Amino acid sequence: MDYKNFIGGAWLATAESTPNVNPSDTTDILGHAAKGTVADLDKAIDAAHAVAPEWAASTPQQRFDVLDFIGTEILARKEELGTLLSREEGKTLPEGIGEAARAGQIFKFFAGEALRQTGDRLDSVRPGVEIDITRAPVGVIGLITPWNFPIAIPAWKLAPALCYGNTVILKPAELVPGCAHALVEIISRSGLPAGVVNLVMGRGSELGPHMIDSDKVNAISFTGSVPTGRGIAAACGAKLKKVQLEMGGKNPMVVLDDADLELAVDACLNGAFFSTGQRCTASSRLIVTEKIHDQFVATLYDRMMALKVGHALETGIQMGPVVDQRQLEQNLSYVEIAGKEGGKVLGGQQLDLATKGFFMAPALITETSNTMRINREEVFGPVASVIRVKDYDEALYVANDTEFGLSAGICTTSLKHAQHFKRNVQAGMVMVNLPTAGVDYHVPFGGTKGSSFGSREQGRYAAEFYTTVKTAYTLP
Repeated sequence: MDYKNFIGGAWLATAESTPNVNPSDTTDILGHAAKGTVADLDKAIDAAHAVAPEWAASTPQQRFDVLDFIGTEILARKEELGTLLSREEGKTLPEGIGEAARAGQIFKFFAGEALRQTGDRLDSVRPGVEIDITRAPVGVIGLITPWNFPIAIPAWKLAPALCYGNTVILKPAELVPGCAHALVEIISRSGLPAGVVNLVMGRGSELGPHMIDSDKVNAISFTGSVPTGRGIAAACGAKLKKVQLEMGGKNPMVVLDDADLELAVDACLNGAFFSTGQRCTASSRLIVTEKIHDQFVATLYDRMMALKVGHALETGIQMGPVVDQRQLEQNLSYVEIAGKEGGKVLGGQQLDLATKGFFMAPALITETSNTMRINREEVFGPVASVIRVKDYDEALYVANDTEFGLSAGICTTSLKHAQHFKRNVQAGMVMVNLPTAGVDYHVPFGGTKGSSFGSREQGRYAAEFYTTVKTAYTLP
């Protein structure tokens, strides 16, 4: 299949294309994706800019109808879309279907938000003067999305952008063109005016800077790596352009002596290894107090080694492949570095399975300290390290001793420690007796420190980025 760009309401091929490779079976080529140029991007920007006033003036009912249509079709086709996702990105099939369903739910939620308008009517301090405080669209928004959630993350950027009357250019990650194409194909039949949503695939290093530099693009929402995010923040700052960044994580999961062992192991297994650990919210640092440490490690190791790794579409598979060869090599390199630094490596080897894919065994690295690279840098794979600590106070200190602050968790039966942790851990999202990964679609998503910059994504808080506040005075 040819995955074309969608610009100004038309599907357009490009002179060059790139193959879309199944990470579970590299002999399986899903299709070929358009390789857009700066000229293609300029056409998309012009189309979005031209139609922006029309869509900004659309009614709440029009926006509801569009978003509800999109959400309804995604949910009706969640098995088909989930299969495409798993084949393209490598999540297990249940995870792929679950992500597709979440995308549909996100559009449904923002369909409702289109009708749930809010504002304020105030009296001025000057007699007889009335004040209206409303929210207006930002304008043209560039969306730059990653490969690890190839339909959910585009959904949670596209849906609020459209809900609040903006036009968009979607630039998806090069590794996952199929999901972006399928999502935009549904959107193309939703009744939107031509140019409101544009899809431009191609090299991020070429298209991203050009999008940011354009005076016709009013805001950028980016999810991806920290170095890229920092560069985008600097470039947007120089242009006085609104920016929203979601970047990395080195998320702690604290396990205290009083924790329910089975519950703690379940939470850590899920947080560290499900979705092949390719989640910015993954539990990559397991901070465990002394008395429970050995039993916890032994139990988690047994459960980890029992995970069934294989082709994402096969029944019973619990962990699929890494997304590509580059990511696999990076993961294996970090495992090697951790061993050289003094960590005890359990698992973590490359696997040779029935199909040629990017498979590796999950890795658990014990006897680590928080100063080691494995605990300072984001790996983005099925690799978790264990840090032994004396007590809760040391656990909290270690949890906060990181440049990141996206998600954090604690497993404990102590209400005192749970409450203190929720208040004092430096993270945007906190889980008690639950995996660090896994956030509902109707609540805000985001972190602190180096993990996030700008206002939150998802839920009603998305309005902070996708709108600007307008204050109007009237003397009747």
